[in-house]
Amino acid sequence: MAAISSSCSVRSDKAFLSAAFSSFSSQNLSQSARFCGITVSSPVSSPAFRLRISCQTSSATSPASSVNVKAKAELKDFLHISDFDKATILKILDRAIEVKALLKSGERTFQPFKGKTMAMIFAKPSMRTRVSFETGFSLLGGHAIYLGPDDIQMGKREETRDVARVLSCYNDIIMARVFAHQDILELAKYATVPVINGLTDYNHPCQIIADALTIIEHIGRLEGTKVVYVGDGNNIVHSWLLLASIIPFHFVCACPKGFEPDEKTIQKAREAGISKIVITNDPKEAVREADVVYSDVWASMGQKEEAEHRRQVFKGFQVDENLMKIAGPKAYFMHCLPAERGVEVTDEVFEAPNSIVFPQAENRMHAQNAIMLHLLAHSYKPA
Repeated sequence: MAAISSSCSVRSDKAFLSAAFSSFSSQNLSQSARFCGITVSSPVSSPAFRLRISCQTSSATSPASSVNVKAKAELKDFLHISDFDKATILKILDRAIEVKALLKSGERTFQPFKGKTMAMIFAKPSMRTRVSFETGFSLLGGHAIYLGPDDIQMGKREETRDVARVLSCYNDIIMARVFAHQDILELAKYATVPVINGLTDYNHPCQIIADALTIIEHIGRLEGTKVVYVGDGNNIVHSWLLLASIIPFHFVCACPKGFEPDEKTIQKAREAGISKIVITNDPKEAVREADVVYSDVWASMGQKEEAEHRRQVFKGFQVDENLMKIAGPKAYFMHCLPAERGVEVTDEVFEAPNSIVFPQAENRMHAQNAIMLHLLAHSYKPA
């Protein structure tokens, strides 16, 4: 599939901002009350902000049936990036740029989530996921409810399918950060409102949308770039691979032997024929001519008992100044956080001018806002 070239310019002057309100997603959202799967709707016009983004896009994509494209664009849940087509992912990224610019301008009258509630299930604690979702939903007018590891004990104190149906009675959207990937799948199966995957042991799609947004902001494009991940072939890598099955870029995972990503996910990405996919055990060769060098902790939550063993196995996979020199002076450093400084990355690299770790962290909120806007635009339609 041919790469899409895109150039975007954002206009954000005050005069334009004050006059830039129109209909959200060019459609009305309905003001809805939900009662255990039954929606009572009365359509209302919801103001929205559309930045004047000028994008020229050229592509040579294979034709798909309009029915299939519509089905993928209007999926209820956000569980895997590869559930969506390229046009939808690019649309979500466009919307993230728009809403980020709006919030940065100080404008606070765009309230598409006013009267809406979101249940946030956390089997795993997290700073960024909780704060980015809760703050983002609040800034756009909604109310988020935190449900910690001891509040529900999903699958132990109460069956996941029951949790899904009960929370659907009270809330307009559910976000869950869990261990087993099967839990998010079951939650989405039984929920009657949109479910967002806030992280599972298999993948982390919200993080990768934020990463793609960050790369576009700093490099000007995602397509055609070389992204090199150095470390464990974990859930972050799986999400990068799934994105590579949708949007064309060069993705390399450099990891120790025995710590490669899931083979079926690698195969899926390669069989898509969209991107160049390389899995290697040589980090120095991997990072040559990289646009982005990406790292993550070597022992994730739930693997801490393996931390010392992993430190021995992962020797040579630390992102340090020497590795970044091989990548070249234009390479950016990214990390999904939290970081163990001095382990998978040195302080010198983490704090270097070409480190975009904190803009990347901020973009979690903007990317997730765009994801929620996309899901709720399709969930709330005039009766």
